Parts: sequence; structure tokens; C-alpha cells
Amino acid sequence: MLTLLHASDLHFGKPYNATAGEAFQRAAQAVAADLIVVSGDFTQRAKVAECEAARAWLDRLPDVPVVVTPGNHDVPLYRVFERLFAPYRNYRRWISDELDSVIRVAGATLVSLNSTAPLRAIVSGRIDRRQLRFAARAFRDAAPADARILVAHHHLAPAPDYEGDTALRRTPEVLDALNDMEVDLVLGGHVHRGYVASSLDVCPNTDRGRGIVIVQCGTTTSDRGRAREWARNSFNVVRITAERLDVTHYLYFEDLARFAPSSIHALPRRIGRHFLRDAFEAPTAPRTDEVAEGAGAAERAVPQDTAR
Repeated sequence: MLTLLHASDLHFGKPYNATAGEAFQRAAQAVAADLIVVSGDFTQRAKVAECEAARAWLDRLPDVPVVVTPGNHDVPLYRVFERLFAPYRNYRRWISDELDSVIRVAGATLVSLNSTAPLRAIVSGRIDRRQLRFAARAFRDAAPADARILVAHHHLAPAPDYEGDTALRRTPEVLDALNDMEVDLVLGGHVHRGYVASSLDVCPNTDRGRGIVIVQCGTTTSDRGRAREWARNSFNVVRITAERLDVTHYLYFEDLARFAPSSIHALPRRIGRHFLRDAFEAPTAPRTDEVAEGAGAAERAVPQDTAR
């Protein structure tokens, strides 16, 4: 089994919530993930001090592979000259020199694509055909049983709520290409609330099999949560076996002073069965108190006043 920890939208700078940031560090140690994904928006305004703080925070994570991708907030917005001529200067120096990357671990191939477009689509983002060819080459070399995972900041399926966010530009074309690559899973952020969707929500078609699972993460460490996660913080734990994907969604609870599971989703693997072997089989999930590192019984107990 492969365990993947998925965070997003840190927003170091004015919106950063240090309490949530430290709680995530404790959770990351307890989850014992095989790799960590952070899907963009490390900073609020791509300033040097924000990038330095984000880098220091990343360096404290467990010693496992970390997959990153830039978000639109990692590109200068108001420093127009820099956005035009050196939009990734600070990101490349402090976060990662690679904008599109491939990482292979036992059981999975991950392709990270830079979905930001500083000149034409800074908010809605885009993935171009050159990047899709890059991803196709990487997945072509993947082992047959590998989970094929794409990481991008911008979302490929709208959130199931009233806010009506516009998804990534040319989403149907991108999803068709990913379908041809037999991608199992897409991990993203940007919309500041977590949810699980399918490519079939966007492109319904019998030729697309059971679809690609799309897992969105809310803002893990800022006060900019939206809609169902208004002013909340979240992350995901994804567990992948030969037959299934289990996604556990975590929220930060002030009355517990830590993150705890809030929902669990079990889905069949794309390359395996098209159904769950046992619909009543409980997915592998940590105990509610698993992320409370070193917490005593008193800390884990829920106080009488549980209002947020």
C-alpha cells in the first residue's frame, strides 16, 4: 500500500495560520506517508520573506519525497515587471527549480505540471499541449501496475457548491488527454475547500470508463478557507492499493487543537476492478486520535463547549 499526504494553499504571508501550520507538522509525523504532495500557493504574494518561511516549513516535514507545483499566488501579481519577465524567480530559488517534474516511487509515477499562466490566465490557469506531451512521455515509462498521478494547482472539476468557480481552461481537452494516459488520480488545490470528484462530472462519456478520480485539497495553513470550509483548514491522506483508492479528508478542529478525519471516500482503482470487492468493507483509515502526536487523554477529550 502507498500512503500519500496531500496539502495545499499554505499562503505564507498575512493569511498564514501558524496554529494550523504547526498542527499539520505534527500530523505529518503521525501519518507516516510514503510521499507528500503540496499542490501550490506556498505564498500570498511571492515575496522573498514568504518564500523563505515556506522553505523553512517544508524542510521540517518528514524525510520522504515531496512533490510540489506552483500556484497563482506564487507568481507576483502587483509587481508587474517581475510578473512579465521573471515570474518564477523566487519560486525557483526557494521552493523548486523545476516547474514541470516527474517523480517515481515504488507503486506510483507522479507528474507535476505548472498550471499557472502569469501573462494570460493568472487566476484560472492553463495546461498546454507541450505539458501534456511531457506527461504522456512520463506515464509511458511507468510500470504497468503503477498508480498514475497528476499534480496541478488549478482544479479540473468544479466544487459541488454554490460558488460556481471556473475550472482550468480547456479542461475537457486536458481530461481527454489524461484519460488516454490512463491516469488514476489528479491532485489539486486553488479553490480552498476539499472534495472528491470524477472526470465524468465534467466529461460524461461511455468511452471514458469509470473516469479519473479528482481529489481537491482546501487551504491547509491559511485563514482563506471558502464555502463548506469557510475559515477552516484541511488536508487529505490518500491510500492506494492494487484495487482501490481510499481518501481520508482531515479538518482542523479548534476544540481538539489538531486535525482529525471528517470524511472517508473509497473508490476502485482505474486499472483494477471497476467496483469495490465488498461495498461494506471499511477503507483503511487512521484512528481519530492518530494525528495527535504525543497528546494525552486530556488533550484528546472533547471539551463540553465545542463551538468553533
